[in-house]
Amino acid sequence: MVVLSDKEAALSDRKKIWMLEKLIEIRKFEEKAILLYRAGKIWGYLHPCIGQEAIPVGACCAIKKGDYIISNHRGHGHCIAAGADIRKMMAELFGKSTGYCGGRGGSMHIIDMEHGILGQNGIVGGGIPLSVGAGLSCKMDKKGSVTLCFFGDGASNNGVFHEALNMSALFKLPVIYICENNMYAISMSSKDSVACVDIGKRSCAYGIPGHIIDGSNPIEVYGAVSEAMELARGGGGPSLIEAKTYRFYGHHTNDPAEYRSSKEVEYYKSTKDPVVNFKRKLLEEKIITAGGIQEIENKLDRKIEEAVTFAMDSPEPELDEFLKEIKE
Repeated sequence: MVVLSDKEAALSDRKKIWMLEKLIEIRKFEEKAILLYRAGKIWGYLHPCIGQEAIPVGACCAIKKGDYIISNHRGHGHCIAAGADIRKMMAELFGKSTGYCGGRGGSMHIIDMEHGILGQNGIVGGGIPLSVGAGLSCKMDKKGSVTLCFFGDGASNNGVFHEALNMSALFKLPVIYICENNMYAISMSSKDSVACVDIGKRSCAYGIPGHIIDGSNPIEVYGAVSEAMELARGGGGPSLIEAKTYRFYGHHTNDPAEYRSSKEVEYYKSTKDPVVNFKRKLLEEKIITAGGIQEIENKLDRKIEEAVTFAMDSPEPELDEFLKEIKE
């Protein structure tokens, strides 16, 4: 298991401030998207990752140019942390032609090849088998690239989870499997659906390293992913990381989450909020001032509003665009 102090020591103050900026940017993007959804500006489903921001931020802090990420239906944070353009993301949510998929994919299908984002996936566990192909391509290219595959606790019970980890282990593919265990698969508690308490312990079945970490701490996430990266880049094969976390909202924006007690939700919001806790940490370490945080907040408020304006002003896709790839 990674020694947290060693990995944190390798992080510069500049990197920690980058982490804070990304945590805040993801939070603000999600909060604005929820407001727009409730105002009827965004169609389809919207699955906020509020409460889980530390996982994509910590993980993507450890990647390099040429690496890939495979996301899931709750993937806005992964995309933003990996460098996606939030203007194109917002336009995609609005169904506009300037979106990443020309307005045809929506919230659950953002893809950005320039930043190695191989796509979100609306099918639970749908991205896991894709990681085997991506990992094989990384190994064959011999450029030291690694694939990160994000999925939830519900997806860990799919057959493709076991098949993919088994094959990746057999071929020693450079893939890092990151299970974002937010304790619920839609309304099903992981206590009632996962036989083992710790999903990360399943790594033993495939003879690969397993890490069980606090998914609300971006530095702990960074440490575990960095260690797995070193192994993968050195030809040591895949790793499984279980990041224990909690989503503050329901499964999607229309889900009141009545299957959870208010006491439970309040506990996690008051003790495990990654944005609040990381602000406090950097303030206590005198890495940033309260004024510096406010500057970041103001800058990102403007950035989010610019993204919304870009999306609202963008044109609707032409009818012919919807069939473009089919015709070709």
